[in-house]
Amino acid sequence: MKWQDTSEEKKGTWILFALMTMKVMMQYLLIHPSYDLHRDEYLHLDQANHLAWGFISVPPFTSWVAWLIRALGNDVFWVKFFPALFGAFTVFFTWKIAEELGGKLFAKLIAALAIVFSVILRINTLFQPNSFEIFFWTAFFYFLVRYINRQKSVNLYIMAFVLALAFLNKYNVLFLFAGLVPALLISPERKMLLSKHVWFALALFLFLIHGNIIWQIHNGIPFIRHMNELAKTQLVNMSRADFIKEQFLFFLNSIFLLILAFIGFFRYRPFRPYRFIFLGFVISIVLYIYFRAKGYYSLGLYPVILAFGAVYFEQLTPRKKYLRAASMVFLLLLFLPFLRLAFPYMKAEKMVAESTIYRDAGLLKWEDGKEHHMQQDFADMLGWRELAYKVDSTVNTLKEKDKVLILTNNYGQAGAINFYTINNLQAVSFNADYLYWFPVGKPIQHVIRVMELEDDDDDPGRTQERSLCDTLILAGEITDQYAREKGTKIWLMKNVKPEVWPIILKEIEEHKK
Repeated sequence: MKWQDTSEEKKGTWILFALMTMKVMMQYLLIHPSYDLHRDEYLHLDQANHLAWGFISVPPFTSWVAWLIRALGNDVFWVKFFPALFGAFTVFFTWKIAEELGGKLFAKLIAALAIVFSVILRINTLFQPNSFEIFFWTAFFYFLVRYINRQKSVNLYIMAFVLALAFLNKYNVLFLFAGLVPALLISPERKMLLSKHVWFALALFLFLIHGNIIWQIHNGIPFIRHMNELAKTQLVNMSRADFIKEQFLFFLNSIFLLILAFIGFFRYRPFRPYRFIFLGFVISIVLYIYFRAKGYYSLGLYPVILAFGAVYFEQLTPRKKYLRAASMVFLLLLFLPFLRLAFPYMKAEKMVAESTIYRDAGLLKWEDGKEHHMQQDFADMLGWRELAYKVDSTVNTLKEKDKVLILTNNYGQAGAINFYTINNLQAVSFNADYLYWFPVGKPIQHVIRVMELEDDDDDPGRTQERSLCDTLILAGEITDQYAREKGTKIWLMKNVKPEVWPIILKEIEEHKK
């Protein structure tokens, strides 16, 4: 019997390794090479050039990974590798949670498959805090379950370390706290709070995040300003009904595991010590609904629930091999339509030609509340190399390249120019963290002004720009018809006047308010 157990363990290890490897490979294969990086990725990558304990939109963790990517050569391969790697380890910890709950090979396998073939696959295609967040939350729940099972204090300190990294990655972790803490307090498991190690672990957590807290206070708590702006410009367009609908769609092919988990928390005796996890999940979801959150904010809550459902399903089907096999086939087959809808594996023109499919699925609605020609995330992955190339070409026409200021209107434009440039340019913007990265005092002879189409329509004659330079030249514009940036213009202001810097500084202060 011992030999059989060892054999199954080895088999499980190879299966897990294969799943993790497949997960990483899929992140590369599901994006057509004609697409650039996503708008948001450029900002996070540029943060590596301005390391700090915090930024306007996010804490510092992503910038640390970006610094590592830069050290490895700043190649697109590495940009895609780290979200894929963290996604693979999300699979690993989901597998380990099922194992810690007493699950055998089937429970671990179907829990892992539920993660591999889910919306998390889409999340892991982009270099954003979301991939790291889901991993940290899943790892946290693993060590929480492990602590409840074994009562070893080392797990509390690991939990504190993981939660600190989660906090330093994205403040969304506050919703995890807001759900889990009250759930713990009203459950019998609150007895764990009597352990001195819980409070020492809390002290460790506060110590690890204190640099970011100090940074927030020193900079006037920009997190609040960012959240207010987010609420006014994006969350106001979010529907509570859409959030609820997305929760079902995210794990539609494995929803039976979620349902079984909810049942198991009340009917399966071994799950009783973990009921507060279910209650914390419910509280967090209710809070997300109340605050009109984006649907994907809640994704980190699901891997642990899927693991519970997988273990309970295994307990219900000890001799029903056909049912187990059917459930895995169902999980895989139902995911196939999602592959068609959620990944840019076709060229943009083909996706637009087949846009009816995406429109019927409600995927063409952007953050502005309007329908467009293709999904916003995909339109945000086009036109950037064209922009950088044309800015580079404009700079190459100038003799005084070190006296050029490249001023853009959004962080995507600035970040893309800085990522793709061959002239080692440092574009800035009146948007996001770039407000703090202006080379104040740098001698300027020429300004390259990158303007979105709507801004150009407001003043087609570019009255202000003409008044601040000897010559204003339209040096180029984005022509990719499928790009969100289509029509963005590149203006060259030659021999600018001395009052340019005071005007720029005033504009910076106005945007900081």
